[in-house]
Amino acid sequence: MISTLRLSAALLLALSPAAHATEAVDLLIRHANVIEVDTGRTLADRLIAVHGHRIVAIAHDRHAADYQATRSIDAQGKYAIPGLWDMHVHFGGGDKLIEENKNLLPLYVAHGIAAVRDAAGDLSPSVFEWRDAVARGALEGPTIFTSGPKLEGYKSIWPGDIEVGSHEEIAQALDRLQGWKVDFVKITDNTLSPELFLDALKQAHARGLRVSAHVPFSLTIDEVSAAGLSSIEHIEYAYKAGSAQEAQIGAMVRRGEIDGKEGWNRIQASFDRNTARAAYKRLARRGTAITPTLNGSFVTTYLDRNDHRGDDYLKYIGPGLQATYAWRVERAAKDDAAAIERRHARYERNAAIVPLLQQSGMNILAGTDAGFLNSFNYPGVGLHDEMQRLVESGLTLLQTLQAATINGARFLGRDKQHGSLAAGKAADIVLLDADPLRDIAATRRIDTFVLRGKVYDRKALDAMLEDVRKRVAAQKVATKAAQ
Repeated sequence: MISTLRLSAALLLALSPAAHATEAVDLLIRHANVIEVDTGRTLADRLIAVHGHRIVAIAHDRHAADYQATRSIDAQGKYAIPGLWDMHVHFGGGDKLIEENKNLLPLYVAHGIAAVRDAAGDLSPSVFEWRDAVARGALEGPTIFTSGPKLEGYKSIWPGDIEVGSHEEIAQALDRLQGWKVDFVKITDNTLSPELFLDALKQAHARGLRVSAHVPFSLTIDEVSAAGLSSIEHIEYAYKAGSAQEAQIGAMVRRGEIDGKEGWNRIQASFDRNTARAAYKRLARRGTAITPTLNGSFVTTYLDRNDHRGDDYLKYIGPGLQATYAWRVERAAKDDAAAIERRHARYERNAAIVPLLQQSGMNILAGTDAGFLNSFNYPGVGLHDEMQRLVESGLTLLQTLQAATINGARFLGRDKQHGSLAAGKAADIVLLDADPLRDIAATRRIDTFVLRGKVYDRKALDAMLEDVRKRVAAQKVATKAAQ
């Protein structure tokens, strides 16, 4: 009888609330509406448990008692999305602007951006340092994926390039890039011959490297995709694949029979949606992605409507970086009414193919082209502007959110750890005050950003912005004193 009572008491003790086993976690987000970017579903009243840099569980909030948290956040009425990815940025402008470029890193964090893909500039040694410092937790900023210096031909107009002129020099350049552990390779077409462009593309592809590029006019998009191009940077290059005469027009430009401007006129005149759709489906089957970078073009296209000189965001952009904006502004200022109308039409034609790219199955990557040179296309907030441009061009809200999250992670082969919210994935979580599947502008309404498990509430994010503003103000004073 006594042994039976003891057994009953032991069972009651084991089943009592006091004996309920709990898991220790660093952070517990409660009552959130979790958006599954893969499916578009919104899971209401969810908890997100975080330990260290990882999400350990996402469950209904009724299971909150299963966790003992060091810190809890009440996310009632908030919407949880993965940290955003800007898949085309630049750091550059010369060694004198290293600190101004470094100041851009907090701007990305302040706007919910967990990762950026640096598509080459002239500050690669600094970018490598920042990438490694962020990775080991010594520097606040987004995770940086970088191409290092891009490949170009001799006498490139862009500083910082690795200039190559033979098969052997391309191989040596790729050796150097792999030694720096670049995340992808960037190739452009300023002075690199079409033959060497294809050679560089094939060599990089053979090494298993992802390759992003500006495509020479004399090569078709189809042939560079077949040769191993991983992503087309800027939508205009993809546009020309919609012309059945692309190859002939490119050959005429190469032979000098027509100039590039006339070549583009002929491409536009011969563009056909059915031809484009078929071409984009071939690109999709090969896995060639596209980073449209619409917003940079949008800003300069419509400078006649908004010159941006009064933008409040300029208080976060250093004087040296602002000075690099001048060349595009001055070039646009030379356009007469007819030229302005042409550039409007060109932007609208390019943007109109975004739904075709999506329908064809291409992986669309949200990227800004923000950094030096690209006028008023701002690091940080620019990704939200880019998402707005994608929606205006015909993507759904979910497709746009995917372009800024899971698509980038998939492109870089990091989707097992990043790009969506799930147990085992990185604790990069943005809590929004509104639903981005109702209005993409909701991505701007950030209440809290959890980056690699570290919590930045709205007060902390605003403090980061204020710190950048103060640094920029001091740089402006120093610049004036030096003049």
